[in-house]
Amino acid sequence: MDKYDDDKPPSFWQMLHSVLAAAFGVQSGKNRARDFTRGKPSQFIILGVLFTTLFVLVIFGVVKLVLHLAGL
Repeated sequence: MDKYDDDKPPSFWQMLHSVLAAAFGVQSGKNRARDFTRGKPSQFIILGVLFTTLFVLVIFGVVKLVLHLAGL
C-alpha cells in the first residue's frame, strides 16, 4: 500500500473482502486495522447484513433443491 493511500477509505472490493474474510474467521490483522481506522462502520454493517441474507437464501435454495430432487 502506498503512503498516500493512508487516508483513503477502503474501496467497495476491499470492504467486501473484509466482510467475507470476517464471516469465515480469516481476517488479517493488517486489513482489520485498516477497516477500523479508515472504514465507516455503517458500510460494513450494511455489507454484513446483505452477505448474511444472501448466504441464508442460498442455503435455503440448496436445501429446497436437494429435497425436490430427493422427491420429498
